[in-house]
Amino acid sequence: MSDRVFIFDTTLRDGEQSPGASMNTEEKVRLAGRLEDLGVDVIEAGFPAASEGDFEAVKAVCARVSRPVVAGLARTSKADIDRAWAAVSGAKRPRIHTFIATSDIHLEHKLRMTRDQVLQATVDAVKYAKSLTDDVEFSAEDGSRSDPDFLCKVFSAAIAAGATTVNLPDTVGYAVPGEFADLMRYVLSHTENIHQAVLSVHCHNDLGLATANTLEAVRAGARQVEVTVNGIGERAGNTALEEVVMAFKTRPTFYDVVTGIDTTRIFPTSRMVRMITGMPVQPNKAVVGANAFAHEAGIHQDGMLKNPMTYEIMRPETVGLTESRMVLGKHSGRHALKSHLEKMGYKLSPEELSTLFSRFKDLADKKKNVLDEDLEALVAEGILRTADAYSLDYLNVAAGNTVIPMATVRMKIHGRLVQGAEFGNGPIDAAYNTIAKLTGTKSELLRFSISAISGGTDAQGEVTVRLKENGLVALGKGVDPDIITASVLAYIHGLNRLEYLKNHPALVAESI
Repeated sequence: MSDRVFIFDTTLRDGEQSPGASMNTEEKVRLAGRLEDLGVDVIEAGFPAASEGDFEAVKAVCARVSRPVVAGLARTSKADIDRAWAAVSGAKRPRIHTFIATSDIHLEHKLRMTRDQVLQATVDAVKYAKSLTDDVEFSAEDGSRSDPDFLCKVFSAAIAAGATTVNLPDTVGYAVPGEFADLMRYVLSHTENIHQAVLSVHCHNDLGLATANTLEAVRAGARQVEVTVNGIGERAGNTALEEVVMAFKTRPTFYDVVTGIDTTRIFPTSRMVRMITGMPVQPNKAVVGANAFAHEAGIHQDGMLKNPMTYEIMRPETVGLTESRMVLGKHSGRHALKSHLEKMGYKLSPEELSTLFSRFKDLADKKKNVLDEDLEALVAEGILRTADAYSLDYLNVAAGNTVIPMATVRMKIHGRLVQGAEFGNGPIDAAYNTIAKLTGTKSELLRFSISAISGGTDAQGEVTVRLKENGLVALGKGVDPDIITASVLAYIHGLNRLEYLKNHPALVAESI
């Protein structure tokens, strides 16, 4: 019988540490519901001690989900653990996840602690967390660069103190697969009480090896994997949930493990993460990229027509990538929209449905057919956001090869209508100059990209921007059939995210 591997999803915590990918409470709650439907075993909802906003978001996630364990991250301090427990105590299955670094480089240069002090801090923290809940996870930050014998000693002490899961992170993405697997085997054979806990692994992707390291760790005996949807996360990201799960499913005789993931929900979940964070998925991304199931070469197409297995090792349907069976357009009613959204995983309140239906009708007047991608964009734009400081009321641009580009913009700033006009190098530049002047913001535009979210000449344009101001970085996303309007919506969205970050100052969460 195959072993069970537990899926620990940290999209809401480590994934949110991607530059500019901060999520508000409503967005976290929506995504948590989707992760529960996906079948993850553990949702790490945040770092409650980081900020009041993160604390409230973790509490809200606990109230939203019932089946998965909900974990709150905490350093090995009583204050952090108390804050984590206050946030997750309302969950049906709460977990406190505490951590401290164990590598000599971290001990000397960051913690300024001795090994004995780290060992004592581990024991004290786990014992205190255990007095609050039976489910306690301990992580040895920078475990892959730690002395193996000291790592085993710390894990043994953590388990003796009450840890039910011990996690070995490759915090800086330094490990390579064979070496990492050897370390896992060493820990399993040299930690005397390791059988009393689940051994977990948490890999970062700095060398592009996060998935490979995670899979090798499972082959070596790890039975919990810590992952994020689309592989988002600190620096180069984390192990991608979809890659690990589909490796298990596609090569069952090689790995001989199973998960509780409903793989048909992978693609819709990936799309929601992309919509919420504004972080696009590269076209050649494994499993969920736009080209993952595309075949252009003639010899490939010929083989596919004869037998899909010639060039597809997994079917698109297995990850939820299927075409809509119902065509929505301007004649579609409220009930049809509601039914289709529910099949996509969205359960909206009557008020939310009314808001979305109005926006849907506006879009249907501009497009012949409204696709799932369009609906996802409408939900992200109109429902997932909370009240914004800035919103667009009116936009008019003049541009061409015989005129100086100019934009007139009227917008609401904290509920008050303001209007202005400015010139620019092009219509988008003119609009951005106008908005910057009206809002009084001085953000730097780090990135600007445009793509179509579906096929056809009437496809909606999706614009993503990355803005930086006073050291804060935020992503903004806008969707509209008119790319200039989409560009303006993306810029305003980015400014709203910057405003959110300014009003919710947080400690810089440490990555494990």
